[in-house]
Amino acid sequence: MRLSFLIKVPIVVALIILVDRLFPSSFAGARIGCLAITWLIAVAVARRDVRKSPLARIGLGAAALFAVALFDDPGPLAWVLFWCSLSAAALLPKVVRFDDAWHWAARLALHAVTGVTKPLADVSRVARCRRDANPRAMAATLALPLIGGALFLILFSAANPLIARAFAAIRLPSLWQILVWTFVAFCAWPSLRPHAAVIRLAARLPDPEPALPGTSLPSVLIALALFNLIFAVQNGLDIAFLWSGGALPAGMTQTEYVHRGAYPLIVTALIAGAMALAMLRPGSAGERNIWARRFVTLWVVQNLVLVASSALRTIDYIETSMLTTWRIAALVWMALVALGLVLICWRILRGRSARWLINWNAFAATLVLTMCCFIDLAATAASWNVRATTPDQVDLCYLSQLGDSALLPLIALEQRQMDAATRDRVRYIRNQAFTDLAARQDSWADWTPRGARRLTRAQTMLGPNPARPLPVAQSAWRACDGTIGQSPVMQVRP
Repeated sequence: MRLSFLIKVPIVVALIILVDRLFPSSFAGARIGCLAITWLIAVAVARRDVRKSPLARIGLGAAALFAVALFDDPGPLAWVLFWCSLSAAALLPKVVRFDDAWHWAARLALHAVTGVTKPLADVSRVARCRRDANPRAMAATLALPLIGGALFLILFSAANPLIARAFAAIRLPSLWQILVWTFVAFCAWPSLRPHAAVIRLAARLPDPEPALPGTSLPSVLIALALFNLIFAVQNGLDIAFLWSGGALPAGMTQTEYVHRGAYPLIVTALIAGAMALAMLRPGSAGERNIWARRFVTLWVVQNLVLVASSALRTIDYIETSMLTTWRIAALVWMALVALGLVLICWRILRGRSARWLINWNAFAATLVLTMCCFIDLAATAASWNVRATTPDQVDLCYLSQLGDSALLPLIALEQRQMDAATRDRVRYIRNQAFTDLAARQDSWADWTPRGARRLTRAQTMLGPNPARPLPVAQSAWRACDGTIGQSPVMQVRP
């Protein structure tokens, strides 16, 4: 058995011990970033091929970037991107070159699935090696060190109370600890020894060229002409009523027209983009026909207008309601869809491959997701809601759901002019967010650099003696927006 294999066992054991010490009760705080950085270093130390591969080093650099994001303010998105980057770094030395994001998405999916079987396969391999060895020779080799070591430990334990106390302090692990250790081992081991089937199975995947069976050039031309006509009607209505603010038919309000259809229109644009790729795939009759190319270009432009209308509907809805993290994500998604449509048009006109299209879309999506790891979208939404509306119209229930992300906007809101009742409600929500953040930052288990920066800024804005909300009676309670409610008084019959 090679030394490169044996050295990975104590590395995984060290990671298990680290997880056991860092997360005794909860998986939170900057400790997640510490674990990610340690895992990254473990892969770099144990895998010589990863250290020598230029592409794998790029993957390690990306993983280090997301580890920093996990240390600053851990979240599911940063953890997923860290795992993808580290897994890509572990797999890159096994391939000749980086081909396309389609095949790499398949490799990462296979890596996640086969990660369950790889530790079991290696354990089986070790067991076979032991069966091939001479059992009697192995027993003779281990008898003296094991028996002699046990004897000396018993004697020293009887002679030294410190050693005896250390043995008495040993506790068998609980079932939960064993499950956690097993989970960590099954996560860490595949990054040190990826399954060979990952590369083999992903190489068998066909190129991602969509196709519509049974389509001919006349069929494609008729379909494109009809699709352009249908989309022209929809875009004409949006231009007349949504963009220009024209008078709607009787019985329909502007709000009803604006709030309806933003997300279905995005789905329509995605389906249209996939159909455009399928109808003008490389080598097809439609791809060589000048009118088919013109019709597809016009259709893509109409889809861009459709996406712009969806974005305008969402913005109008935000202005009449409020901004939320999901609506920010929806606008970002619409921007990515618009970019994808532009890339589809460029691919068709310039004869680019599907691999080129997928790689550029994947690059744009990765760049946006990376930015989202370092930007607090909840704080952005809270700041916009506070600035864009009057104090009495701010949805304090939503701000209270955002936790400490809304703390600084709440402090800024509290300092504006408003009536006493509204100020007390704002002060209550602010005090709750401040108290929760301060309690988490006092605990090493939940401490994060972003939380520490936010708490320091809040303390500076509030001053040494921040105002507190009005006390309430014992029978009263506070709603999610800070409104004081009275519990019903039970009548006791004599």
